[in-house]
This record gives sequence, structure tokens and C-alpha cells, in this order.
Amino acid sequence: MIADVIARLKARVPDFGGRIEGAMELADLMKRNALPQAPLSAFVLPLGLQGGEANSANQYFTQTFDEAVGVMITTRTFTQTGATAVDPLEVLRNAVIAAIVGWGPPTALGVFRLLRATLVSMDAGTVVYQIDFALTDQLRIIVP
Repeated sequence: MIADVIARLKARVPDFGGRIEGAMELADLMKRNALPQAPLSAFVLPLGLQGGEANSANQYFTQTFDEAVGVMITTRTFTQTGATAVDPLEVLRNAVIAAIVGWGPPTALGVFRLLRATLVSMDAGTVVYQIDFALTDQLRIIVP
């Protein structure tokens, strides 16, 4: 699912210039205590699953669940306060939301909805902003 979201953002939000990666790339930066060097980039993160209603009958088990992903945007402001990033960040936030909300990967049962969007940090001239989405899907398992 993460690869699908990355592909969707690359196709729908050209402002990133293709600089959209997954959690492993972010983990590598964190390991090196580094920030992205590009003026604008994004990371798509798996935020987990939340189980819902379950049913079992005649060797069939079904359960709905919500799967959440986060899109972490990093933008370099070149000022210590980050004040110059506020308006462009709002435009970019809205573009990411428009690209994801109401869409779902072909393998999913549902479509993404917005959970929340929040400022994570403003430090060393870099603004980090995270937008969280979730979609409802379903497990379908044949129990022997």
C-alpha cells in the first residue's frame, strides 16, 4: 500500500519533484542524524492497523480494519523561525489531501479519508508537517 501512495503522490503532486520516499529512507536519515537536503520532500509512513468488527461462520473469517498511513512533508525554509514556509505549506498540504482523500489502491476495499494534519517540528530552518490518512479494508480468511 505504501508504494501505491508514493506512486499516487508522485503523479498528483509535482511540487515534490519526485522526492517522495518510504519509511526506510527516513530511518536512514534519522540514523545519520540528518535532514533531507532537498528544499521539499515527503516520506510515506505505515502508521498501523486498527481491527474492527469480526465474523466467523462455516470456516470463513472476516474482519474489517482501518489501515493508516502518514505523509510527512519536510521543507527547508532557510530562516530559523520557519515563518516563510507557512503559506506555501498550506497549499502543499491541500494538494496532498486532494491527491489521497477519496482514492484507494486497487487491492483495498475502501478509500482513504483524512484523519489529521499537524505540525511536527520547526527546527534548524526545516519545517516538518504530517498528514495522516486511513482507509477501511477487510480480512477474508478460510479457516481449515
